[in-house]
Amino acid sequence: MKVKMLSRNPDNYVRETKLDLQRVPRNYDPTLHPFEVPREYVRALNATKLERVFAKPFLASLDGHRDGVNCMAKHPKSLATVLSGACDGEVRIWNLTKRKCIRTIQAHEGFVRGICTRFCGTSFFTVGDDKTVKQWKMDGPGYGEEEEPLHTILGKTVYTGIDHHWKEAVFATCGQQVDIWDEQRTSPICSMTWGFDSISSVKFNPIETFLLGSCASDRNIVLYDMRQATPLKKVILDMRTNTICWNPMEAFVFTAANEDYNLYTFDMRALDTPVMVHMDHVSAVLDVDYSPTGKEFVSASFDKSIRIFPVDKSRSREVYHTKRMQHVICVKWTSDSKYIMCGSDEMNIRLWKANASEKLGVLTSREKAAKDYNQKLKEKFQHHPHIKRIARHRHLPKSIYSQIQEQRIMKEARRRKEVNRLKHSKPGSVAIVSEKKKHVVAVVK
Repeated sequence: MKVKMLSRNPDNYVRETKLDLQRVPRNYDPTLHPFEVPREYVRALNATKLERVFAKPFLASLDGHRDGVNCMAKHPKSLATVLSGACDGEVRIWNLTKRKCIRTIQAHEGFVRGICTRFCGTSFFTVGDDKTVKQWKMDGPGYGEEEEPLHTILGKTVYTGIDHHWKEAVFATCGQQVDIWDEQRTSPICSMTWGFDSISSVKFNPIETFLLGSCASDRNIVLYDMRQATPLKKVILDMRTNTICWNPMEAFVFTAANEDYNLYTFDMRALDTPVMVHMDHVSAVLDVDYSPTGKEFVSASFDKSIRIFPVDKSRSREVYHTKRMQHVICVKWTSDSKYIMCGSDEMNIRLWKANASEKLGVLTSREKAAKDYNQKLKEKFQHHPHIKRIARHRHLPKSIYSQIQEQRIMKEARRRKEVNRLKHSKPGSVAIVSEKKKHVVAVVK
C-alpha cells in the first residue's frame, strides 16, 4: 500500500527572527499571472517619469577666475583636485569636495593654452602665449617662499597645447610642429611635422603609450609614433578638428570634435571611414573627453551646451545647459565616472552629475535593489512609444531648438536634391555616398 506524505522544510517558510520579513512562496508559472506584463509596464512608465522628475544634474559652480576658462586638467591620483587655466594667464587649483580654490598662480602672460599633470601627480605643466613651457609643483610653496616654477623652457614659437606621457618622464607640445620633450632637458628630443599649418592639440594614447594624435588647422588629424619619431598617417576631413580624445579602454579608437557640429569616432586601423558620426550639436564642437569606462564621452560646444554620447550611438543621451552658461570651451569627465566638469566663457567651472537623476550619497540595500529593478524595467520597455517619448524628451533653450529646426529643413532639402539627382540621371553615373564617408576627404600614409 502506498502512503502519500506531505513533506515540508520549515526553513523555507519560518522566519529566523520576528524582525525578518515573512517568506511568501511564489509560483512563477506565467499562466497564473496573466497581468504581469501590464503591471510591469505601469511600473516602467512610473520609473521613467520619476527619472525625469528627479533629473537635477547641476551640482555646483566654481567661480573665481577673472577671465574665460580656457583649459582644464584632472589630478591622476586625487579625485577631489582639478586644475584650470584662464585667458588671463592665471592657473587655479580647486578642491571639489570643499568647492573652493586652494591655490592661484599667475603662470603666463596672455592665455594659458594648455595644462596637463604628471602621471605621478607631483607636478603639472602649463604652456602659454608667452612662448614658455613651465613645470610647477602640485603642492603650494612653503611659508615665506615665492611661487616659482620648477623649470621654465623658452621656445621659439607659441605653444598651443601640451600632454604628458602616461608612464614616462616625457611630454609633448604642439604649435607649428609636435615636439617631444624629456623633463630634464631644455631642448626637444625630437620634432615631428607634416604640413605647414599650426597644430591645435596633441594627445598621448593611454594604452599604447608611444602613440600620439594631433589635429591641425589645415583639417588634418595626424597620428605619430614616438619610437620611430615620424608621422604614421593622417586623415583629412571636410572641416577643421578642434581636439581629439583617445578611448581609455580601446587602444585604437579616438573621437574627434569637429567644426562642422559633429563628432567622429575613428578606428586608427581604418581611417577612411569613421566608426560613428555623432550628430546633435548646432554649433562647432570645441572639446571632448571620455568616461573612464570608455562607454561614453562628453562634448562641449560653442552652442552653450554640453552633451553626453554613448560611443555606439549617433545621438546624445543627455544635454546640459543653463541660462548663464556661455560658449563651453573645455570639458572633463572625472576619474570615478560620476561627475562632469565644464569651463566656459563667462569665467565659471560647473560641476554636473554624469547621470542626471542619480541619487548622491550612500544607498541602502533596498534602494539599490529598487534602482536595479527599475533600470531593468526601463530597459525591457525602452522601445515602447510612450516610454521612449518620455525618456527622450529634453527641454532645450529657444536658440538651440530653433537652430535644430532650421538644420532639419536644410538637411531635408539636401536629401531631396540628392534623390532627384539620382532619379533623373543615368543609372550608375551618380555614386551614392554614405553619411559616414561624406566627411572624409582623404587618408594619407
